[in-house]
Amino acid sequence: MSRLFEELDYRHTPIGMIALRRRFYPALNRDIYEIILRNEHLMSDVFTASEVALATLGLKACEGDRLDVLVGGLGLGYTASAVLEDARVASLTISEYLAPVIDWHRQGLVPLDPPLAGDRRVTFAEQDFFARAASADGFDDAQPGRQFDAILVDIDHSPEALLDEGSAGFYTSDGLTALARHLKPGGVFGLWSDDRPDERFTGTLQAVFAAASAEPVSFHNPLQDRPFTQTVYIARKA
Repeated sequence: MSRLFEELDYRHTPIGMIALRRRFYPALNRDIYEIILRNEHLMSDVFTASEVALATLGLKACEGDRLDVLVGGLGLGYTASAVLEDARVASLTISEYLAPVIDWHRQGLVPLDPPLAGDRRVTFAEQDFFARAASADGFDDAQPGRQFDAILVDIDHSPEALLDEGSAGFYTSDGLTALARHLKPGGVFGLWSDDRPDERFTGTLQAVFAAASAEPVSFHNPLQDRPFTQTVYIARKA
């Protein structure tokens, strides 16, 4: 058995202190990894079904081969890792605001194997996803205006529960219209949410994109010993 608790890293960031922790969880009889931001639980690997579903549902909606994919928000890497399991993916750009999170993956501090940093298709981009989404130049400094087949986002807890108020404009019609400029024709936007489907936000997506839906992802929550439902929103550009 490993140590009952170990703080693997703890650093200052522009939006507060962030820590990567590993602890032994007796009820699961295994180590769990968790990210803490400003003393708030950001994510863990206790359950990752919806993070994986963001990738699988998003790519299922994509047509063609040689897909260029962008993931907004790295975290423990489960969405990005699931993207790489699709053989059609030619490139994966990971847009992450917090440098420590990128460092954890490069240093092998997170549990995923093989590491994302070892895949030649992966590019880590230390940047503000929401600022880049609103800009004309987009996410690739070497190729301004570059478009993607899929943009999959897992940053805020939900369109209503934000990590920072600066991202509020992203979830509006104007913010989503700006994001859509960075998708190829027929491209797919996917968004993770910790909440159940929100009809109002689904309606906003449908007003911006050619088609949109809210896909509930249900699983057993071992911490509460009950079923739990999160949401993946999928939208397609005309």
